[in-house]
Amino acid sequence: MSEDKKTLFIEGKEVEFTDEPNLLEVIRKAGLNVPTFCYRPDLTQFGACRMCVVEVEYPNGRVIVNSSCTMPPEAGIKVSINSKRVRKIRKTVLELLLTNHDRECTTCNKSGNCELQKYSEEYGVRKIKYPALTQEEMMEIDDRNPSIVRDPNKCILCGACVRACSEFQGHSVLGFANRGSRTVVQPMNGRDLAAVDCVFCGQCQAVCPTGALTIKSNVDEVWDEINNKEKKVVVQIAPSVRVAIGEMFGLKPGENTIGKIYAALRRIGFDLIFDTNFSADLTITEEATEFVDRVTNNGVLPMFTSCCPAWIRYMETQHPDMLAHLSSCKSPQGMLSPVLKELLPKYQEGYTKENIVVVSIMPCTAKKYEAKRGQLRRDGKFETDYVLTTQEFGRMIKEAGIDFNSLEDEKADSPFGGYTGAGTIFGASGGVAEAAARTAYYYITGENVTNNDIKEFRGVDKNSRSKTIELDIKGKKVVIRVVSTLKQAEKALQEIKDGTANFQLLEVMACPGGCINGGGQPRSCDDITVKEKRAEGLYTEDKNLELRRSHENPDIIRIYKDDLEKPGSHKAHELLHTTYADMRTGSYKDLK
Repeated sequence: MSEDKKTLFIEGKEVEFTDEPNLLEVIRKAGLNVPTFCYRPDLTQFGACRMCVVEVEYPNGRVIVNSSCTMPPEAGIKVSINSKRVRKIRKTVLELLLTNHDRECTTCNKSGNCELQKYSEEYGVRKIKYPALTQEEMMEIDDRNPSIVRDPNKCILCGACVRACSEFQGHSVLGFANRGSRTVVQPMNGRDLAAVDCVFCGQCQAVCPTGALTIKSNVDEVWDEINNKEKKVVVQIAPSVRVAIGEMFGLKPGENTIGKIYAALRRIGFDLIFDTNFSADLTITEEATEFVDRVTNNGVLPMFTSCCPAWIRYMETQHPDMLAHLSSCKSPQGMLSPVLKELLPKYQEGYTKENIVVVSIMPCTAKKYEAKRGQLRRDGKFETDYVLTTQEFGRMIKEAGIDFNSLEDEKADSPFGGYTGAGTIFGASGGVAEAAARTAYYYITGENVTNNDIKEFRGVDKNSRSKTIELDIKGKKVVIRVVSTLKQAEKALQEIKDGTANFQLLEVMACPGGCINGGGQPRSCDDITVKEKRAEGLYTEDKNLELRRSHENPDIIRIYKDDLEKPGSHKAHELLHTTYADMRTGSYKDLK
């Protein structure tokens, strides 16, 4: 045994440990587990739920019961994770939680994926000796925003959502109110999420163990459109969905299932299938053009990327004085939707602006909010009609009775389906900046970068949520800052305001690790390696594609030649660019 390793005993078995932050992680590393509601590896330890209690005997014979998520491992201790005393405590905790919980499980969005339901089954909780909530005791459900449903009747006060909002976004939209039995988690002054400065990133619901916070579903509306013979329902699919949705069907995180996704979409009944990777390439050609123009013509710097809708809302509500720094480019979703409605009728008989319905499948709950932005309307109608998250798409596959894993790979439709590896890596933190660097290098020098793999941009763990990369473009120094989480973004903004910022481009993704960990993706908060595996899946596809630079995409070249003239043209600005607004005194309702 090396000097930095020590041992303890778990259920009589000697187990080594080194730098694990708590006893719970040692237990899990040993291939065992204890239940927990409030613990998330990416968040601070809280110890509120008491489900992860274990019995610990010290070498001197003293025995205690303690929460394993807050207890540091110590050499020589003997840990029992299933003693009679421990199991009784857990069962009592479950009974008390269920007493104050709306137990209409069959109609809950989290049914089958709820930790309270799961552990109640595992611990055989069949009878609860305490009275259930009465109708008069039920609190109002908050569903008046486009992204998230908050049901306080299903909250177990684990605090995971409060910590996620504070520690990831530095925003503290959610917090504890009242005391004792009247304690609740809610936005400030009990207001709706739509009436506060929530950015709709969905990280709160991603860590919620019950149905207290869920994704607002548009599945039924999309089914209605598909079954409407008067409509042509077209769909776009975001980069990071391809490396995550397989988890809902038993596949490993990071496995690229894009061919099966195309096949599933056709069987569900979508008329045409396109890939948001195409418009990611389109975004890069426009964004790189804008960046080069700002650098060479003394424009506003640093320029901020504009792909993340949670980041856009944060800027509009918290820093409207800095909106000029934002790229005017729409997000890939925001670009492809008007392209489909405006240009698809040229290529497909029977398609008109009036009968086309655009559905996008995104890893992100904030994309639902983005689709309702007032600036993303054309002729009085929203450019993106419906946004489904990865989770909702998985639901549709199951509802349609499709055996996802047995599907043969298919391809996307033309003419807006082709993409390069640069479009694929948009889904990971640093991917937008890396893709932009590949094309900006070409626009500045007239030559392609010699190595497409600019690995300094990559990384999704806690230590890589902020990184500064210096590029040498034929003697011209360009410094790029890449951050994920708005908490890190705020630090970068303060550097700009303080005059200490040394970067010319700032890439921001609100979710830790980027879109691969978006609020609409399958649950990943219990395993910090999932984000890394999803990112690796994207980088693997990028590496294996023949074309890896956005400006080399033949479909991109054609769309400019036939419809948009050139990157940055007046026509391109009409269709692909947007504006922003001071939202300090506004709310989501002002965008309707």
